[in-house]
Amino acid sequence: MRRLIVRTAGSLVAILITAVSASAQDGAAAYAQNCAACHDAGVDRAPSREALQGMTAERVLAALESGAMISMASRSSAAERRAIAQFVTGKSLSKRDVDMTPAPQAMCSGGSAFSASSGRMWNGWGDNTSNTRFQDGAAAGLSAADVPHLKVKWSFGFPGDLDANAQPAIVGGRVFVGSQGGKVYSLSAETGCIHWFVQAAGAVRGAVTIGQIGSGSGATEAAFFGDLSGNVYAVNATTGASLWKVKADAHPLARIVGSPVFHGGRLYVPVASAEETGGAPSDYQCCRFRGSVSALNAATGALIWKTYTIAEEARPTRKNAVGTQLWGPSGAGVWSSPAIDVRRNTLYATTGDNYSAPASNMSDSFVAMDLDSGKILWARQMTAGDAWNTACRLPDKTNCPDVSAPDFDFSSPPILVTLSNGRRALVAGQKSGMVHALDPDEQGKILWQERVGSGGTLGGVQWGSAADSSNVYVALSDIVRTAIPNSLGTNANRPPPRFVSTRVNGCGRRRRRSAVNVRAAVPRSRRPSAPFQAWCSLDPSTATCAPIRPPTARFCGTSTASVRTRP
Repeated sequence: MRRLIVRTAGSLVAILITAVSASAQDGAAAYAQNCAACHDAGVDRAPSREALQGMTAERVLAALESGAMISMASRSSAAERRAIAQFVTGKSLSKRDVDMTPAPQAMCSGGSAFSASSGRMWNGWGDNTSNTRFQDGAAAGLSAADVPHLKVKWSFGFPGDLDANAQPAIVGGRVFVGSQGGKVYSLSAETGCIHWFVQAAGAVRGAVTIGQIGSGSGATEAAFFGDLSGNVYAVNATTGASLWKVKADAHPLARIVGSPVFHGGRLYVPVASAEETGGAPSDYQCCRFRGSVSALNAATGALIWKTYTIAEEARPTRKNAVGTQLWGPSGAGVWSSPAIDVRRNTLYATTGDNYSAPASNMSDSFVAMDLDSGKILWARQMTAGDAWNTACRLPDKTNCPDVSAPDFDFSSPPILVTLSNGRRALVAGQKSGMVHALDPDEQGKILWQERVGSGGTLGGVQWGSAADSSNVYVALSDIVRTAIPNSLGTNANRPPPRFVSTRVNGCGRRRRRSAVNVRAAVPRSRRPSAPFQAWCSLDPSTATCAPIRPPTARFCGTSTASVRTRP
């Protein structure tokens, strides 16, 4: 059986370094922060500053972006990598290497009308406010029989980026997609040419959502998105012109990873944070961020309500072993796109772990909020006592609140499913390797729980699943972190991820869809206690498994840089 494989090469950032002196100044700071500890001390045969000065800037940049230094440089921006290359060599890069503005020939020629209601569509993260990520063949214009005959029509590279992990949205004959470098593009779905691009303040990982604001002659199609600097944007979907920009949270490490949801003239924004990693150093006062969901006026960006997943602000708790004041409770970020329940006028979100002690009662939870007011209607915690931050996996565990905590966030969004018997289920997978189904009409009563993997800090269910009226389709990522020397980054030890299909009807029963059994591909020591079934598998080098689609439908986009589709 043939597969269509599309790999998106990383690259995109529109930062032009016009003055070598400014670049050298920025490069000195970036070098001191990220490189000096090894290169100035000769750690692990790291080339000295003198040796680096004998190289060309192009050679150093190549090492940072595609060579031996890629793991260490992956957390730096494209501009920082270029500034470092110029600083350590004392030489300038060519205009081609520093100018990441798309070439004129990449732009679409002439104006182009845009109608959000025309053509095939996949809007936002889940294609609908229930987050099912299901689209039948009629809506997609594809059948399973068409897939082996698909060919690459065009490809688009993201200049300057090392990876690409934003899901595209397809609306009105255009592809809207963000990037690690912070650019958001509106591309022609027909040719891949660029209608417009805008630069955000941070990387854009979530899907762009298109929605109409205003009415009558004043109606405007807007494109909404968030960035990893915690900003929310609305731009004109036709032209890219800015409509508004607001900060979703005042915490300096707040970020928007999940895709905002447009509904009823409002934009619902999930907020998470990088403080889980930023809180690791022993001299950092960990931690004070609280996860939240905000409702904004989609036309103006004005805040309507904001609900925190931890009701009280963090307070001083104790001092760590080196005398640094610690704070808590903290964390419980909302990493994924909420689901909207029109029938009950309710928003559903899932939360991550706590970053510091004490652990709270709404981390690693399903949370239901009133759409009008943001009032919490009910919450169901699936893992209690999970206070964890990056210090817990580093040699210096001074700021680790609990070395035994599992780091079992929900990074996967909730899916609201209407079953074939008319009942409903709220389903989400967790990093624990468990898939949970709750009854949204009975205060989150547990319907069933299914173990599909072993789980772990990079294991279990990462990011999106999909569902139809009978099955939930889960991408599984059971891998183990391996530390990269002289870096905060990690590599992945495998076994490889698998796709798992689990029945969602027949509440209270654990039934699985018949398919290819892949237990043989999983080391015996890491197999679940009960057998499970799968119908296809993902590239084993992928740490965060991609969202998927049922075999009878078509699904669009992934949370990783590669897309694999098969019938």
